[in-house]
Amino acid sequence: MQKQQRRHVVLDWEPKRASAGRGCDHPGCTGGGDYRAPKARDPGGGHWWFCLDHVRDYNRAWDFFAGMSQADIEDYQRKNATWHRPTWRLGERIGADVDGVWVRDDLGLLAEVELDKTIFGGKRSAAPPKNPEERQALAALDLQPHVSLAEIKTRYKELAKRFHPDTHGGDKDAEERFKQINQAYTYLLSCGYT
Repeated sequence: MQKQQRRHVVLDWEPKRASAGRGCDHPGCTGGGDYRAPKARDPGGGHWWFCLDHVRDYNRAWDFFAGMSQADIEDYQRKNATWHRPTWRLGERIGADVDGVWVRDDLGLLAEVELDKTIFGGKRSAAPPKNPEERQALAALDLQPHVSLAEIKTRYKELAKRFHPDTHGGDKDAEERFKQINQAYTYLLSCGYT
């Protein structure tokens, strides 16, 4: 059985050679610092430049997980499977982190083309009404097809106050309009608007 030879690899993915004239960072070494090795675990920690012999010694002694508890090591390895990016279960997260908004419009470009947050903000609006009853209910409340539940509720409160029979002193037209508003609101609540 042949003895396998140990190979020493510089910790970077590719060996980076120093510019001519760089010295080895190992104390007392006068060799050229041709090979870089990380100073710390995080990528922004900088690099040492060593000669070949000293970079091999450094790599042998390097312990990436030095100073970490067993729980920290396991957490790091678990997160490493997804490159330390946030993850969630399928179907749990719909949209971005910014107050539930799933399209950010920091520059106000969508407002310029008259697309507002009823379509591109908060929670997604319900699909356009497919049946005539839903279209009639929206028309009774004077609402557009793409509307959220919050807008339906707000509009219902406005119209209910305006056409309530107590405010019109028994006016039959106002009473009939109030009934239509209540029926339309009840129907739209059953349609699943969010």
